[in-house]
Amino acid sequence: MCFAIDAEPPDLPISAETHLPPGISGHGGASFSERVVLRSQDGTQFSAFVARPDAPNGAGIVILPDVRGLFRFYEELAVRFAVAGVEAIAIDYFGRTAGLAPRPDDFEFMPHVQQTKADQISQDVAAAIAHLRGLPGVRLNGLFTVGFCFGGWNSFNQAASHHGLSGVIGFYGSPTASRLGAPSPIDRIAEFECPVLGLFGGADQGIPAEDVHQFDDALTKAGIAHELHIYPGAPHSFFDRKYDEFKAESADAWNRILTFVSTYTPRAS
Repeated sequence: MCFAIDAEPPDLPISAETHLPPGISGHGGASFSERVVLRSQDGTQFSAFVARPDAPNGAGIVILPDVRGLFRFYEELAVRFAVAGVEAIAIDYFGRTAGLAPRPDDFEFMPHVQQTKADQISQDVAAAIAHLRGLPGVRLNGLFTVGFCFGGWNSFNQAASHHGLSGVIGFYGSPTASRLGAPSPIDRIAEFECPVLGLFGGADQGIPAEDVHQFDDALTKAGIAHELHIYPGAPHSFFDRKYDEFKAESADAWNRILTFVSTYTPRAS
């Protein structure tokens, strides 16, 4: 499992404003947020949460949760992105097996995780992208995914899913694991179509540093722009406001994300 049910996204660092285009404040607020129901390519309905910025900067992001699926942490994270000027949507994985109804804190998620399929998640990401693009007044110049653990793995693989992404971001997603009937991210690098940002904990026992180094080498050989950063001593799921001892690492991670988004979001003509 990744985040606990009471986890909270870290606050945006004050320096976040330095990573946004000129004239856009990183603390303008979120003008609107709501739960929505989307329809995937195969007709499945699934839940998502949308947060819209007061001062959009031309970037949009699809948030891919950990194995628990969509819950409060990811809704709050979407609002954080909106405050930074990014149109944000967090999706749920389990519309096909768990339905749309609200879930208790003790939701047994693993049987549903085991029924997910990589191609269906990619279809759900496509539906989320279409929803963002169709929002009133939205003009997206850059489009990204970000995921955590199971979602980090999925986010890396979206680089090969032909979504027209500007970049993919993964927190502690295994770059070498094959799952859901799909190859590992490292085995799909020849298909990658966009830059990659990977953020990892040095004390994460599930993702050895050697795996990250292999991913780094493979991306370099393939000519894919990328940045992979390991935080020494940080555990899996360190990006949590409750981990006060990793407050500096979380702030740095935010800065790397917002710099990445700004760098790969073309300026509007």
